[in-house]
Amino acid sequence: MSNQRTRTVALWVLTLYIAFVFIQSLFFKFTNSPETQYIFGTLNAWAGGLGFPGLFAPNGIFSQYVVGSAELIASTALLAGAFLKKPWVHGAGALLSIGVISGAIFFHLFTPLGVQVLNTDGTLDGGELFALACGVWMAAGAIVWLRRADLLALVPFQIQRG
Repeated sequence: MSNQRTRTVALWVLTLYIAFVFIQSLFFKFTNSPETQYIFGTLNAWAGGLGFPGLFAPNGIFSQYVVGSAELIASTALLAGAFLKKPWVHGAGALLSIGVISGAIFFHLFTPLGVQVLNTDGTLDGGELFALACGVWMAAGAIVWLRRADLLALVPFQIQRG
């Protein structure tokens, strides 16, 4: 297999992984499922304790609807960029994915939410959501790396080297 073919396959695999993780989570976020209520409720209680009540509430700036919408936009940009062969759109979707998922990873690591999330049946998820988030972060980072020339071409000025 040629290097270009390998690169194309890798970009598609990475894209489909991110889109799968983000899109399958939309049902939970947009229907206000019990899992989503637990996650965002835990984060909202934590933020409230820091003096920011309502930050993660259903009408808050970081609600499940806002996060889900960002995930939907990122997935759309990734898939559209790949299907339409628009590298800069694809790269932009990956950058947005990194932004969204970096927040998720941060909140798993540094808040009472924790790496293992409580399921509705009272069991722990074994870190599944956290592992998926780390996978998305790495996949999006790989896409950004593979699309770096396309993304850097969008910068209005170039820094001259040495």
